[in-house]
Amino acid sequence: MKILFTDWVFYGKEDIKSAMIEEGHEVILFPFEVSASLIWELLIQDPETERRLRSILHEKVPDVVFSVNYFPVISRVCQAEDIRYVSWSYDGPYILLYSDTVSYPCNVIYVFDKEMYREYHGAGISTVRYMPLAANTERLDLMDEHLSLAAPFLYDVSFVGSLYLEKGSFFEQIEAALPERSRGYLKALIAVQLKIQGYDMVQEMLDPILDDLYKAYPVRPLSSGIQPKAFFYEHHVIKPWITTIERMGLLEAIAARYPVDLFSHTKDFSVPSLCNHGAVDHFREMPLVFKQSKINLNITMRSIKSGIPLRAFDIMGAGGFLLSNYQADFMDLFLPGEDFVYYESKEDLLLKVDHYLAHEDERMAIARNGHDKVAARHTYRHRIREMFAF
Repeated sequence: MKILFTDWVFYGKEDIKSAMIEEGHEVILFPFEVSASLIWELLIQDPETERRLRSILHEKVPDVVFSVNYFPVISRVCQAEDIRYVSWSYDGPYILLYSDTVSYPCNVIYVFDKEMYREYHGAGISTVRYMPLAANTERLDLMDEHLSLAAPFLYDVSFVGSLYLEKGSFFEQIEAALPERSRGYLKALIAVQLKIQGYDMVQEMLDPILDDLYKAYPVRPLSSGIQPKAFFYEHHVIKPWITTIERMGLLEAIAARYPVDLFSHTKDFSVPSLCNHGAVDHFREMPLVFKQSKINLNITMRSIKSGIPLRAFDIMGAGGFLLSNYQADFMDLFLPGEDFVYYESKEDLLLKVDHYLAHEDERMAIARNGHDKVAARHTYRHRIREMFAF
């Protein structure tokens, strides 16, 4: 199959391209700009992008257009040109999936979060399907040659991920502009949600303060969008802040007992017994952290409803031991206590850190099982076969 590959900077790009080629597909690159400074509306409708895409479609005549994450501007052209558009989203929720273009017949849209898929399915949108994320175990296994046999573990407990404070706290700016009553309501809502895993209170409890949030920071919905009014405040303000508080609190609690190594763009977060190394490169450096950590934490972004984050596949695919919060989709693919371990509360997390640091054989057996199951069933090559089995 000839695949027009939308080429922008995203995690897993080289692994996905390699998997396509290894599965016998021809890959043609279509340069595409997606950055934090790019206006969202240009990802919905942009004459120049549409012109370039039509030109390469007519020149190369691919069988299908592919992108990681969904872009309405691409869907519009594919619908007009009568060519299938396959996308696979690793962001969740993802605002452009609330575009009214999602229902175009040309689309095959894969999301990694089963609960998100169920929402679209329940709304009668048949173009959205479920597909979990993956890892490239063959490439990751080759990195073992960089490890020291004399000192295989450099870190006791590690976390690789954002604290969402890199550009200052957006939440704190908006919170300061709220009336006192709404500010108190929001703080109480966050405090309760922090104590609950697996149930989302924020979405259903925002209505009483939505008007005040809008006055504090007015937002305009995307054109041709069907996203709920509360979407921006829930997923770009409140849930990142909940995730920030949760991640910092759990890391601080573990660091009170054991050395913790943090790899994050948030360079100024510091507590005793925590070493903040700064960010690591996803492709070359991050897998070595996973391989050399006795325990690798996954603390899922609170906006992800049930899905398994890419971090978890990367950890298991690298052969690392995964200790994660509970996410329902894990139960469909992996066995807890055999392939990975999950915690249910801060107290449970600390008990399990105690246990698995003290029981190396058990910990390493779980890490091997997780790796072998990813290698057998959840590589990018497995996903590509399924994705393009039309």
